[in-house]
Amino acid sequence: MLLCALAVLAARPTDSTDADGGSGTEAGAQVARLYEDAAKASQQYEKGRRAAEEQRAKARRYEELLDRQRQEIAVMNEDLGRIARAQYRNGGGLPITAQMLLADDPEKVMRGQRVLGKANAAVNNAIDKSRRAEARLAADEAKAAAAWQALDKRNAELARLKRDIERKLEAAKARLQGEAAASVAAGSCPGAVRLDQPEEHFARRWVAPVDSYDLSASFGSGGSRWAGRHTGQDFAVPVGTPVRAVGAGRVVQVSCGGAFGMQVVLEHAGGYYTQYAHLASAAVDQGDRVEPGQWIGQSGNTGNSTGPHLHFEVRVTPSMGSAVDPVPWLSRRGVAL
Repeated sequence: MLLCALAVLAARPTDSTDADGGSGTEAGAQVARLYEDAAKASQQYEKGRRAAEEQRAKARRYEELLDRQRQEIAVMNEDLGRIARAQYRNGGGLPITAQMLLADDPEKVMRGQRVLGKANAAVNNAIDKSRRAEARLAADEAKAAAAWQALDKRNAELARLKRDIERKLEAAKARLQGEAAASVAAGSCPGAVRLDQPEEHFARRWVAPVDSYDLSASFGSGGSRWAGRHTGQDFAVPVGTPVRAVGAGRVVQVSCGGAFGMQVVLEHAGGYYTQYAHLASAAVDQGDRVEPGQWIGQSGNTGNSTGPHLHFEVRVTPSMGSAVDPVPWLSRRGVAL
């Protein structure tokens, strides 16, 4: 079932054209879908890994059972050897008539023969038990070998399918970034990428601009890439990562070109503005209303950027030169970075 789920994800279309035959903003939507597929693939892979661990534990239990069975068979074979040697020493090979003629007490010989008959029956039962145990051992050894083979096969297939999805994602991200860079170079943004967003309902009024990240350049830090001090907080994330509106507001700018590459600026209540820069795509148009956590674009590496990341700013005007430190600003609104 896990393999089927991953196979469906891996088989999703990767062509570069949308329903209208254009390629423009389809790359962004494709990356968003593939990120979703990759997340599902990772979940399925983790389920498969846990199942593999259970299978490995089961195989170890088979091995322990086999060891115990081998020990029991060895003990039974040793007991059978002792019985056979005792029978030989007690004249078990002489015919009963000869034993009675040579014996001083024939009745005693008859009683002995009855006891010997019971002993022989017990020996035969023991032999049968040993043979059945050996047959079970052989079956369990085959079962243990099959368990290990199934484990190896499933792990290899899960890994292959996961790699296939990741390969498609990397190719789509490269195309998305290439198209974004071309748009920025031309100074003309493509239309908004209307991403199929998950149904998320944020109880809080303010959220972080990306879900999973590493903080990199911070507000006020120096560097050769900036004319003065760094005016925002950078979030190191892969190309195509969904970027969220930190709070409710209105889109006042969507632009391409310049140091910030592709960027979106939102206006919030209270006279504050937030900027989301170096994007690979925008998912909103100027004038749109947005809600907390709504996807407004995808991170990229456009403009004056040395690697994929989101440059996030908080300003008191929509323009540069009025930035405030975004980390304490978000912290006062219940968002700890």
